[in-house]
Amino acid sequence: MALAGNRTFVGIGFGAIQAGLFLFEAFKSGGFGRMVVSEVMPELVAAVRRNRGHFRVNIAHPEGVESADVGPIEIHDPAYPESQEALIEAIAEASEIATAVPSVAFYVSNRPGSIHCLLAEGLRLKGRRNGPLAVIYAAENHNHAAEILREKVFEQIPPQERPEIGRRVRFLNTVIGKMSGVVSDPEQIEQQRLEKVTPDDRRAFLVEAFNRILISKIDFEDGLPAFQRGIRVFLEKEDLLPFEEAKLFGHNATHALAAYLAMVAGKRYIAELKHSAIFSFLREAFIEESGGALVRKYQGVDPLFTPDGYRDYVDDLLERMTNPFLKDTAERVGRDPERKLGWDDRLIGTIRLALDQRIEPRRYAVGAAAALTIVDPSLWQDHPERCADVLKQFWGEHPRKAEEEAAVLQSISRAFTPLCRWKSTGCAGRPEIGR
Repeated sequence: MALAGNRTFVGIGFGAIQAGLFLFEAFKSGGFGRMVVSEVMPELVAAVRRNRGHFRVNIAHPEGVESADVGPIEIHDPAYPESQEALIEAIAEASEIATAVPSVAFYVSNRPGSIHCLLAEGLRLKGRRNGPLAVIYAAENHNHAAEILREKVFEQIPPQERPEIGRRVRFLNTVIGKMSGVVSDPEQIEQQRLEKVTPDDRRAFLVEAFNRILISKIDFEDGLPAFQRGIRVFLEKEDLLPFEEAKLFGHNATHALAAYLAMVAGKRYIAELKHSAIFSFLREAFIEESGGALVRKYQGVDPLFTPDGYRDYVDDLLERMTNPFLKDTAERVGRDPERKLGWDDRLIGTIRLALDQRIEPRRYAVGAAAALTIVDPSLWQDHPERCADVLKQFWGEHPRKAEEEAAVLQSISRAFTPLCRWKSTGCAGRPEIGR
């Protein structure tokens, strides 16, 4: 299938979400005649170029894995001036742009071709040329990624140019519930018969088939040309924040809880939890603690925030999380526990949300305790004395109320008792938290 249409798509970052969601859906749409990608790993850029701009993505369905060829794409390493120029030109003519990098911290760097500078120069060129209206999907897992990206980009644009550029571009938050990963284990690639990114690359993109992605409502001013997305499958929401919180404090929190309990229990894959006693523990946490709090907070906003709607959301996600063909490892899902124990992040954020809604978050507190033992195994012995000190290091100077901090720390300190008891049984059954 050759590229069609007359639109240009630009992706920044070439990981599993960019490849298996944005580029894949842009390619499938048939609406883009040009797809351009910025990637900082030179060996990956070289591999795709050797493969004439084509790459493969593996898609996990409930019944098996299929692979798809995507391309041709143009791929550039922004470390080089000629690649920076090509990317700036592509941004100027693009109607849809997506950042998909590890976190919002990557928007600004001291490296050549920093994301905020590339976007600023491309949008300035768009403004001078009266280029097409554009939306920028911020795919980083942060509730205010779009606002952060816009601020950093506009700092690089001269004040006199900002009004016109501001009329022509919209930065959109996203809720991406699509699970994905980059597989580099040769044994897993062989066992699952995964197609590598290119024939001479060592990695494979593996993503689930799910593509129901939520984005901010697009609201260009009256008097501008009508804007229609080339990637049609995304769903716009007037107020995305409730759904972002459902993603972070529901999906992400439960995924992390699953990972840390799996790691304590010595299980490699999240799918191994499907037929274990831990699965019911996860479901109860998801429905009673996360769901109980979110339904109270956002009742009436959307059918999702009802007991039945949230239960359906839970059961769908747990089924997808434990898809044996996705082969998600506990190590991958649980990576960077220090960040995931941040004051506003998935585990502590869910504990805080539940406490604010007068719900005792016993199960997510067990997950936070388990995550702490991954960071520092000595906490199995001296957790009452040290877990607060370790967590406060992660929270740094983040503003917080003393009484809320004390309540969070008390919940996690108490959770060590059922966690240690469970571990002493060889992780038989599930942690018993009492009522």
